[in-house]
Parts: sequence; C-alpha cells; structure tokens
Amino acid sequence: MKLLIIGGTRFVGRHLVEAAAARGHEVTLFNRGQSNPDLFPQVEQLHGDRHDDLAPLKNRQWEAVVDTCGYVPRIVRKSAELLANTVDHYTFISSISVYREDNPIGMNEDSPVGTLSDEAIEEINEQTYGPLKVLCERAVQLALTDRALIIRPGLIVGPHDPTDRFTYWPHRIAHGSEVLAPGEPDQPTQFIDARDLTEWIVRMIEAQHTGVFNATGPATRLTMRRFLEECVSVCNPTSHLTWADERFLIEAGVAPWGDLPVWVPATDANLCTVNCDRAIGAGLTFKPLAETIRDTLAWDQTRAKVEWRAGLSFEREQQLLREWQAAHRQTARNE
Repeated sequence: MKLLIIGGTRFVGRHLVEAAAARGHEVTLFNRGQSNPDLFPQVEQLHGDRHDDLAPLKNRQWEAVVDTCGYVPRIVRKSAELLANTVDHYTFISSISVYREDNPIGMNEDSPVGTLSDEAIEEINEQTYGPLKVLCERAVQLALTDRALIIRPGLIVGPHDPTDRFTYWPHRIAHGSEVLAPGEPDQPTQFIDARDLTEWIVRMIEAQHTGVFNATGPATRLTMRRFLEECVSVCNPTSHLTWADERFLIEAGVAPWGDLPVWVPATDANLCTVNCDRAIGAGLTFKPLAETIRDTLAWDQTRAKVEWRAGLSFEREQQLLREWQAAHRQTARNE
C-alpha cells in the first residue's frame, strides 16, 4: 500500500512510520522538514507547509493518507479537499478532548461533543482545542464522505513522548526515595502506548475501516494505585509512594495533569472512563503495562539533559511531602 503521512517525524508520526514500514507499506511523508529531518532517510519526504504550500501533494496518487497533526479546521480542510480525489482512504487523528466535559462516566463515540460559539476561531487553547478538533473531523468527513476514519486517542504515551506527562513517573520513581502520589489511589486513569495505537491504525487502514473510534486503554479498568505501583515494581522497588489527598494538593496549588501528570481530580473522573469497546472490537490490543513503563524509562535514560515539560521539581515535591506530613501530624494531635 502507498501511504501518505502528514507529519511523521515526531512521536505518534514516527511510530506510525515504523508500524507501516514493518508491515511492508511504501511510505511518503509530507511536512516542513524541520523536526528530525534525518530520521527516515529511506522514506520519501515531501516538504511544504500545510498552511499555504500543498503544491508537493498535487498530481500524486496514494492509496491512503493519515493526518497526524491537524488542529485548525480551515487548514485540515485544505489537505482533505486536495487529496479527496487522489486517495482511497483518509485517516484523521483527533482526540477524546472532543467530548463535552459534562458527559457521564463511560462516554462513547455517540456522546455529545464540544462546540464553539464562533466557528471561525482559530486560536488553540485549553477551551478551544477539543471543539476545533470536532470541526477538523467534520472537514475530513465532508471531503471524503464514506472514506474517512476518525481516531480519537486519549493520553498517548511511550518512548519519544515530547510532553513528559507519562515519562515523569518512571523517571521520578527510578530515582528512588519517597514519592508524592496524587489523590484517591483507586481513581481510574487511562492512556495508550503510541506503538499499540499506530500498529492498530495501520491495520485499520489496510482493512479500509471507516467511522469514528475512541482509542485509549487499557482494556480493563486501571487505577492510579496500580499504575504507580507497577512503576515502582519496574523502575525502583526501593521507592515508596506517599498518597496525598486531592484537597490538600489543590489548595497547595498543585495542578492536575501538569504538576502531577496522568492524575485528574475526582470531579473530572469521567475523562478517564472513556468507552473503547468499538476499537477493541475492531482489533485494538494493548501491551502489558510493565512493558510500556520499562521501554519509556529506557528511552528516557538515553536523553541528554532536558527541560521537563510536566511534573514537579524534586525540591517542590519534597516541600509538599513535608507539608502533607505536618498536616497529618496536626490532624492526629487534634483527634
């Protein structure tokens, strides 16, 4: 199969290239040539800017295309309309952020999605990201009608993740000592290994599946306790988890998702209970959690010194641990 990937040299894109190549497909990349330009020397690379320079895509034929980096409907519409008559199948990677925050636990592909009062808005921020993805999906579906596959991943994790949201935990726990753990230990969490996601997407394209699919994991309920205890088991069994309740953390100014990644408050637990039965029924499978943790840590240990994009500094974490323990001692004296 001749496969065009828009993007293809960062995180999900690079795993997608590797998954497609492993299955014998002929891959072409279209991007600006700025991120990891030397990553895939054996792969054809077309350079242009999808905002205003799609010329390299004209007069070319592919059997399928995957858009890994579409965020603004107007921009996504350009490539979708240009390629509508030259590809048989179009995959758009969206996000579970499309869903309205007031959806109940267990939301599925038919649950209500977010909207914008002004659909001409193009500024991407915490409030607009999801609704803009909704409009991107619609742009692809209008251009490709019954040839569009929409994938809505949750938090994507694993080697080469530039966000550090998952990587923070294996990295921190590997360094040992007492580790601050957030909120209710039995609260659910969800994420998907980029390699599981991309290998499944390639198989979905091969079968020419269409429609909308949530894609996060694992297949059964995962709690923060099990996730972090698995990190301890894999990364450093001498580490010790100290659980601080979410009221203390929020009052201390600790930001869910950012300062302590993967964790969300109990009021937002619905965001970590997305129903993925449709994708699992279509063949989505998941690596063992320990494998994702181990491989992420191994990759992290190959990196040069980095400026972390998520997680607490060690000094801030230790300060919070002292404050939490002092609060516990005060509570014990008052009882």
